[in-house]
Amino acid sequence: MNQVVVNDEDQYSLWPLDRRLPAGWRAEGFTGSEQECLSHIDEVWTDMRPRTARLGEDGTA
Repeated sequence: MNQVVVNDEDQYSLWPLDRRLPAGWRAEGFTGSEQECLSHIDEVWTDMRPRTARLGEDGTA
């Protein structure tokens, strides 16, 4: 069983549910098989650029 995780740059990944999260990552709230998690990531992660790259210099998207 896996979980979807996200970091401060809004980048997504999957991580085994029974393992401690690495520093800088937090649980996104979705759990399932590897394929279910990857499908969820495909649905929610529509802009692959890191958050800082999406934000303008004035801090707005």
